[in-house]
Amino acid sequence: MDEILRVLQTDGLIWMFVAVFFAAIVRGFCGFGSALVYLPVAAQFLEPASVIASMIVFSMVGPIPLIPRAIRDSKPKEVMGLGLAGIIGIPFGVMLLIRLEPEVFRWLVSGIALVTLVALGSGMRYRRAPSALLVMITGFISGLFGGFAGLAGPPVILLYLGGQKKIAEIRATILLFLFITDIAVMLVFLVRGLIGIDAAIIGALLIPAYMAGGLIGAKIFNPAHEKAFRLIAYAIIFIALLTGLPLFDQP
Repeated sequence: MDEILRVLQTDGLIWMFVAVFFAAIVRGFCGFGSALVYLPVAAQFLEPASVIASMIVFSMVGPIPLIPRAIRDSKPKEVMGLGLAGIIGIPFGVMLLIRLEPEVFRWLVSGIALVTLVALGSGMRYRRAPSALLVMITGFISGLFGGFAGLAGPPVILLYLGGQKKIAEIRATILLFLFITDIAVMLVFLVRGLIGIDAAIIGALLIPAYMAGGLIGAKIFNPAHEKAFRLIAYAIIFIALLTGLPLFDQP
């Protein structure tokens, strides 16, 4: 109880609740993007490892009911290859994370979010069917990003969204890959002692807001107006990364 009371006094906790709520709405719109909203905001108030640890705690809960269908909609062999490469990349990313200064971490998170947003908004995609080698390379880079910035999704998203696969398979592949990398990052963090009790409690406290936002996003999303909803999602991501830039900190 004392730990919870201490965590409730964390600076910026209310903004983390707001961020995770809108992050889940974005995920309801697009099927991805929650990390792009939450990380830049949370990085203003928590140490880099705590930011990622708190996100893993709440983000691992949401996809669990969707796992069985995702397995049916995906190609397990491809997902396993992608996931294995990601698992290999994660420890190298974590090695970089523990050497990063908080301000550098914030610049990196906001920078990756901005590049991803520009790529998504401009329609820049990989249009051909990816080879097995490209899938493995993308998985490794995604794992690297997941280890040091908590952003395993962007490389995989940009690889698959422009391809010829059906949208159900794309969503299933991304969901399963991110679930696998979340588990792997959690295990590496545990081995290295990077998950503090405060970060775990913050993540647990954010679960209701994350689930509520996800339900609202999925409920109000209308496929007939997908473009408009994506624009709203991109605007939310842009506001989050803008507020996360150290450039705008008070002196």
